[in-house]
Order: sequence, then C-alpha cells, then structure tokens
Amino acid sequence: QLQFVESGGGLVQPGGSLRLSCEASGFSLTYYNIAWFRQAPGKEREGVSCNNNLDDSTYYSDSVKGRFTISRAIARNAFYLHMNSLKPDDTAVYYCATVMDCTAHAMGTLLQMGQGTQVTVYS
Repeated sequence: QLQFVESGGGLVQPGGSLRLSCEASGFSLTYYNIAWFRQAPGKEREGVSCNNNLDDSTYYSDSVKGRFTISRAIARNAFYLHMNSLKPDDTAVYYCATVMDCTAHAMGTLLQMGQGTQVTVYS
C-alpha cells in the first residue's frame, strides 16, 4: 500500500521555525520528484517547493524563496520542509506529494499526496 505519513505541523509565532516531515511506505521516493503544497482557507492549493529526482534541482515559490528548504533523507525514505522566518501568510494545511513535473516552469501533476498537516503562524 502506497502512503505518506506527515508530521511536524503546529503553532508558531512569526519569525519562528518548523520542520515538516513526510515518510513514505510502499514505494521508494528515489524514483520520484517530491514536492510540498499548501492550501490556506478560501484559497487555491499552491505549490511551495519541489525537488527533481533526476538532477537534484530544487524550486521554490516566490513567497517562500530564501526561507524554506526542501530536503531528502534517502535512507529513511522520507523528505522534509524546513521553514524559517515564518509569517502569518504561511498559515495553511501543508501536503507532501510526489509529482510528475518539477522544473523551473512547472510543479505539479500529482501522483501521491499525504493527508496534510496544519501550520498556524499567529501573533
């Protein structure tokens, strides 16, 4: 059975940090582009970051560039989203996923997605 287990969300004050984790089972992440998406109340789902499995390139949305970092833990079959300098606008449900497309021009075509973890940045 293919599935993700997400963890790491929570409440944090502006300027704080969180690390989201996504552990995969039933398949190897080595063969897939990985990504993080988020969806805030009343807004469309937004691609936050992705990592291309073929050339290890990474991409970020303009809203998180310089503050968030995506990384893989190959031995654990997991990946992470390190979030620093968090802002209230970062409040959303965050989803880990594998995707067909991870380039400078496209982050999408979902393959598998986790259940989501809530991140709330409050002042």
